Amino acid sequence: MNQEEKTLRESIRHLIRHVKHNKALKEENQLRSIIRQMMDFDIVEGQTPDVDPAPNKSTGINVLEELLKKIIPILETDYKSLTTSSDQRESYRSHVINAVDNSLTPAKLNNQAGDAMAAELGEEIEINVGDDDGDDKFIDIRTDAERSADDEETEEDPLDSFGAGVEGDETGRNVAYQSYKKIESSIIDAYEVLADPEDQELFYDYLIANLKLYFEKFEEELASQVDEPTNQAYDMAKEVDPTQTAEDDIELDL
Repeated sequence: MNQEEKTLRESIRHLIRHVKHNKALKEENQLRSIIRQMMDFDIVEGQTPDVDPAPNKSTGINVLEELLKKIIPILETDYKSLTTSSDQRESYRSHVINAVDNSLTPAKLNNQAGDAMAAELGEEIEINVGDDDGDDKFIDIRTDAERSADDEETEEDPLDSFGAGVEGDETGRNVAYQSYKKIESSIIDAYEVLADPEDQELFYDYLIANLKLYFEKFEEELASQVDEPTNQAYDMAKEVDPTQTAEDDIELDL
């Protein structure tokens, strides 16, 4: 083997090693990339997506949260429609909160009294009514027309009943009445789902508190805009003749 052939063989070996090295490096890089992608994929797949807030520890608060999602948009729309005066909105707020209290108070009392107490009270009422037979002997000699007229006179206006004990603008009261007819059943149904006294108490307290907070939020959103910030230069500029052009006011030193 001459020197020329030997040199050629060495060159070929070097070239082969170089090719193998590059191939191995390329394959190693590709393998690293694949492993990295797999690791990233595993991390993403292993994570639990946080799409919903964690539930509260109290069932009463969880039930209330779902209720607020239903009723707050209704209250917001009707509250913000009262733009003539703040008295209307204040009346609306007072009547709604009072109505909520009136609706839930009987439910609270019934839960506290229990079935035994309710049965006992019912029995007492039945006995008292049965013992008094004076009404059974009364003969009503009014005509049907007279009875109808008397009933109309004594029948209370539902708006007056709704606003009993609450002072305020009548328009605000009337709109509150219409609003509350839309949400009353939802409120009562949500409360009656709860049997635990602690859940009931939290539901009631947080409902009243949140209604007040939301009404305050609505009022802030309706409040007139804050006066635009100004300064002395702007105030002086307002006093200049508006017909005067900017070129007349500005002198350039060239």
